This record gives sequence, structure tokens and C-alpha cells, in this order.
Amino acid sequence: MADDKSIAQAYWKANLRLIAGCLVVWALSSYGFGILLRPWLSGIQVGGADLGFWFAQQGSILTFIALIFFYAWKMNQLDKRFGVNEE
Repeated sequence: MADDKSIAQAYWKANLRLIAGCLVVWALSSYGFGILLRPWLSGIQVGGADLGFWFAQQGSILTFIALIFFYAWKMNQLDKRFGVNEE
């Protein structure tokens, strides 16, 4: 019983670490690049607009979509590692 509890705690800790990492990337992409770092990114052109504007308009959305697929992929690996995968 104690072994199951320790495995569940390790699984939950790994899950929270993955979620925190994804949230940091998302916040950096949307808030950081789109708002805070926009003056420094203004010299880099992407599709006729500066990089800061691009992140504010499209980059953060595309980053969020990529994070959804990344999270699903990593959770499948995590599930297999802890033996709780769906098969």
C-alpha cells in the first residue's frame, strides 16, 4: 500500500513539473515576448511585422497549440513510465 502511494506521489510530482514548465513557456511567449520584451524584438521582422507584434497576435496562439500537443505526448510517456497508460 505504501509503495502505491509513493508511486502516485511521484507521478503527481512529475505531472505538476510538466504543467509548470508548460505554463512558464506559455507565459513567456504571450506576456513576455508580446508585451514585456516587445521593444527589444522590434528590430526582427517576421512576415512584414516585428517579432514582438507577431508574438502578440499569432505567436502566442501557435505556441499554445504546440504546447497542447507537447503536453499530450509527454503525458503519454509519463503514463507508460508509471504504468497507468490506456491500452
